[in-house]
Amino acid sequence: MTLKEEFATRNFSIYGQWTGILAMILLFALGIANIFTFNVVIIIFCALAFVSAFVIVFIEIPLLLRICPTSATFDAAIRKISTNYTRALAYAVMGTVQFLSIIGRPTSLIAGAVVLIIAALFYALAGIKGQAFVGSKTLGGQGVAQMIV
Repeated sequence: MTLKEEFATRNFSIYGQWTGILAMILLFALGIANIFTFNVVIIIFCALAFVSAFVIVFIEIPLLLRICPTSATFDAAIRKISTNYTRALAYAVMGTVQFLSIIGRPTSLIAGAVVLIIAALFYALAGIKGQAFVGSKTLGGQGVAQMIV
């Protein structure tokens, strides 16, 4: 299934997954862009943006859990975030944390927070509509990990 065909399925979990990947890239870039400030609060939120980006990589690309050396505790925690509702909650929490970055001063980290909230909304919509979670084949879902290992 191509990426175009995946988007044509109108499954909100696919939209959430790709929005999550966009959020991960954005959080990493904005974390780098804002970490060179002299505001300690902003530096802390940049570090939290890096942590969020790291967690999103493992949530959205399940193949990495098989090939990267991580602890069993970390793997178990990431595997718990497997349904649409748990993903929506995880993204909402990460988005809320990034929105709190305005405590220091408003920065571009807010853009990452907005994209995280949009991903949470996509996953919540998938859960409300009763759509099963469908991982993108492009990102290692739906049997790709089993084919490689």
